[in-house]
Formats: sequence, structure tokens, C-alpha cells
Amino acid sequence: MKDFKEDLRTLTQKIDQNFDAVSFDAILGIARGGLSMAQFLGEYYDKREVYSINTIGYDDTQKNDTVEVFNIPELKSAKKVLIVDDIVDSGDTLVEVLSVLNEKYPNVTFMTASLFYKKTAKITPT
Repeated sequence: MKDFKEDLRTLTQKIDQNFDAVSFDAILGIARGGLSMAQFLGEYYDKREVYSINTIGYDDTQKNDTVEVFNIPELKSAKKVLIVDDIVDSGDTLVEVLSVLNEKYPNVTFMTASLFYKKTAKITPT
């Protein structure tokens, strides 16, 4: 737990450097890795609008060709949403989540953050 708190502290510093933290209305955690982060960040930034979204990109240990995104929260009243996950590996999940959310909510600005990411990922969290 101590390492997780330290990682979150580092992440909040990056978020504070890259974004005006006061400007985002909501935090969206990608289940499962982003759920604890979303809750902690909601507390840290005093945001009551904390949501989750689900994805399936693996069948047991085998990576699927596509990422299924479901349980999409209602974000119509939000203007800026911070999407969080624990790690961006290939980037497929984050790319698909952003695609689905941008299509459903074209007037919402989505920002991304993760504790870890691979430099080979398709997308780098902002």
C-alpha cells in the first residue's frame, strides 16, 4: 500500500503539472486497475463525480483482436473528464475507450493519466 500511495503522489504531481486540476469535472477509472486510483484521486481533488467504465481485451491470458467497452457512464453534464488506469500496456484499451467516449460525448474534453505506461504503447497518457 505504501508503494501505491507513493505512486499516486507522483501521479498527482504530473497531473498538477500537465492540467489545471480544478478544471476537470469528473474522474473516470478504467476497471479494474483504474478503480482504486479514481477513488483516491476523487478524494485528493475533492471531486464527487467519480465513475468507472469496463473493458474486455483479454480472454483469460489471450489478447483479443478488439477491445469491448461497456458500462459507459452518463457524462453529459461534464466538460472535462480525467480518465485514469493503472498501466497503459499496448495502448489498445485506452485508444478504444477514448474512441467510444469521443463518439458518445463529442463536446467533452478527455484527459488521460496512468501510473505506468510502456513507451511502445499506441498512446501516451497526457
